[in-house]
Amino acid sequence: MPQISSTILMVRPASFGFNAETAANNVFQSSSETLTASQVQQKAVEEFDHFVHTLRKNKIDVVVYQDTPEPPKPDAVFPNNWFATFSNGVVMVFPMFAANRRIEKSDELLKMLTEKFHVKDVEDWSEYEAENFFLEGTGSMIIDHEARIIYACLSPRTDKFLLERFAQAHHYKAIGFYSKDENGVDVYHTNVIMHIGDGYAVICLESITDEVERIAVSQLLISTGHEIIPITLQQVHAYAGNMLQVQNSDGKKFTILSKQAFDSLTKEQKRILSIHSNLLPIDIETIETIGGGSVRCMMAEIFLEKK
Repeated sequence: MPQISSTILMVRPASFGFNAETAANNVFQSSSETLTASQVQQKAVEEFDHFVHTLRKNKIDVVVYQDTPEPPKPDAVFPNNWFATFSNGVVMVFPMFAANRRIEKSDELLKMLTEKFHVKDVEDWSEYEAENFFLEGTGSMIIDHEARIIYACLSPRTDKFLLERFAQAHHYKAIGFYSKDENGVDVYHTNVIMHIGDGYAVICLESITDEVERIAVSQLLISTGHEIIPITLQQVHAYAGNMLQVQNSDGKKFTILSKQAFDSLTKEQKRILSIHSNLLPIDIETIETIGGGSVRCMMAEIFLEKK
């Protein structure tokens, strides 16, 4: 299983907006007091289209799925929470915390995947929603495919039992830990405090308040060949942990991050990252502010073989 994908899928929003239901445990979201709902949607589409254009200009393969306006799905632009793919031909559908996000799960999108790629099996873990066990895809799980390790900060959206069951089913080792913000609130998704690329790891170690857990995660990252690039909680709020490394058609590696995240990094952090990868910042201010997610959340990696 490769660590880096050369194809990503993105969902073009049809009704992007503030989701009050997810705001309950996502401190990154904030509603706009100056823009109307239609203006928010328009700005989100403009940012999305620019994002896709920038990736394609850099020869990164992007599959775009157009969201349907009905029923409205304010967070459809973040598909990595509800499905993921592995190179063995398996597509996995995940149990989601917010009831109004479960409608994002699209049979049409899955059908499109099976038409374009070799899909051997679709695993649906959604039944756990009825028992209030949640595991929100690559938002909850940072997967080191080469070392077969899944890192996850436990929260209302990432259940320890389900994480371990999922890891076991796919022959990975689960490393669960607790990550807190400056107010002692559980970080809702691992991918806001952590990113693993080829030979490096970006992580907010100060958010792992338990010293034993913090040392264990650090040592595991180092022993599996990653140079650790620590980020601060302040940088986490600028989405500096929400990156994704991809490969273009020429085999060139890019680490995609938002403009806000890029601007928050120090010269030294940028220097070290640039040794491993080409940094590609994207401006998605509206999506970040109102949606409470950044570039990584917008990209679902497709590890499936093309037809």
